Amino acid sequence: MSGTRPEPGANPVAHALQLARETLPPMHPAGRPFVAGGVAATLLARRFSKRLGLVGALATVATAAFFREPKRVPPPRDGVALASADGIVSLIEEAVPPAELGLPAEPRMRVSVFLSVFDVHVQRVPANGVIERVAYRPGKFLSADLDKASDDNERNSVLMRTEDGHELVVVQIAGLVARRILCEIREGDKVGAASTYGIIRFGSRVDLYLPPGSTVLVSKGQRTVGGETVIAELPALPKG
Repeated sequence: MSGTRPEPGANPVAHALQLARETLPPMHPAGRPFVAGGVAATLLARRFSKRLGLVGALATVATAAFFREPKRVPPPRDGVALASADGIVSLIEEAVPPAELGLPAEPRMRVSVFLSVFDVHVQRVPANGVIERVAYRPGKFLSADLDKASDDNERNSVLMRTEDGHELVVVQIAGLVARRILCEIREGDKVGAASTYGIIRFGSRVDLYLPPGSTVLVSKGQRTVGGETVIAELPALPKG
């Protein structure tokens, strides 16, 4: 029988709270100060006007929704790179990885995912592996759906090596209204596929650079689910 079915005589309020915890996604810690500020502003506004209080409450709920961090379960497949973000595939093209990572200036296949303000904005690790380098670079705040946003905008780049030995590069890119990139991993960290490693506030783009020989499995305009959508199959490495 289901473990969520209430036992005879169980507290219905406690059961309702349990169902809510299982249904509603948790909030990333970065959102707590914003939500707390929204609650305080709502209570203050309500003292002067119920209408203002309602507006404040709706804005606070919207802010909490923006910082949601739903649980994701990666597919049971080896040798693949997963989407690092929820959004729409905006570009699939060859490009040189960010110079600050110190990689050879050779083009690699890049898959870009654009996040609207309505998408989940946490970023997720695309595969199991180890973080080799993290590099932040300040820049402009152009609209994240523009081609040149990858080169001109503020960004945070991560180089990781998968358990199979592949290099993957994930780049958080600030957007038109984004003014803060948060990255929670450091060089040497062991990471798991689909685990959360950062968040961008508010509106953004995430680029994934693939190793040569990868087979891209998504199409431009396709919607991705961070930590679950398979972006590409990685090439088999020679044994020995």
